Amino acid sequence: MLHTLVLGLGRAGSGLHLRVLAKARATAPDLFHPEPMIGCDPVADTRHDLHDVITAASLDVATKLVNPQRTVVHVCTPPTTRVAVLTQLAQHGFRRAIVEKPLATGVGELREIDALRQRYGLDLVVVSHWMAAELTERIEQLVWHGELGELRSIRFTQDKPRFTRSAATHGHPTAFDVELPHSLGVVLQLAGPAEVQRAAWTDMRCPDAVLPRMGSAHLTLHHAGGVTSEISSDLTSPVQQRRIVLEFTGGQVTGHYPISDQDDHAQLVVDGQRHIFRDDALTRFVLRAYRHFRTPAAGGHPTLQVHRDVVRLLAEAKQRCALAAERSSSHAR
Repeated sequence: MLHTLVLGLGRAGSGLHLRVLAKARATAPDLFHPEPMIGCDPVADTRHDLHDVITAASLDVATKLVNPQRTVVHVCTPPTTRVAVLTQLAQHGFRRAIVEKPLATGVGELREIDALRQRYGLDLVVVSHWMAAELTERIEQLVWHGELGELRSIRFTQDKPRFTRSAATHGHPTAFDVELPHSLGVVLQLAGPAEVQRAAWTDMRCPDAVLPRMGSAHLTLHHAGGVTSEISSDLTSPVQQRRIVLEFTGGQVTGHYPISDQDDHAQLVVDGQRHIFRDDALTRFVLRAYRHFRTPAAGGHPTLQVHRDVVRLLAEAKQRCALAAERSSSHAR
């Protein structure tokens, strides 16, 4: 049985991971140590109102409460601190970690994480619950079975208003780092390796401030098999949606992922017929991750390579956008 340490008690840590872990522990008690989970936030004040969670004031204290060799760490700290946090965990003896997306915010950080993995033998699983979702698996079956012909294109839309969190936190450098790691992982799973064709970002304009690069992100990919993917995310949208549209030679498929943790129903429209079903993807993902940690697969968890590709593609997209901004500024002068 494995102990659990949730590192970072913000929105992802206390709002998502601890809630999902409570369900997962009830569903498969054989995977989890029966003692309470440990929660630790390296930057914020330690919280004391978490049910069935012992809070630790620091990583040093947390290490004394569990055996690092038998503990899964949920890394829910901002992505800009990823390398430092994983280094501290490795130095304290932890080897298993579920890491919130994105794995890194650039290829330089990715290289540092790869070096840490090799030096300390880290087993990292990147949060990829959309890839494990029932909706994604149903779509994947349609792609592979060819019932609607060959896949030609994918359009992914992830919109939500994120003004308050963007202004209050600075852990995500650009809009590319917020929602796109989820959808990009899915399109790579469905259509295979890809290269960047076009990329663009916009600023977030709040009533009292402008947040550079945090308004929207747009990405066009060309996959090795000939499929084109377009992914867009507007963090200033008045409405929230998580929609995927796939064009086949013989028809169209539209999928709607659960809009938030308040409702776990997904919808799939095939040939005009709508199918509604439960899709608690994050709980399913966590259970699969703990089963992996109990019996690790050779070569590491499959999410790792996918998210290494995600980091590479997003880094190229951000570089293209930065170069375009520089050229635009030079012409303006």
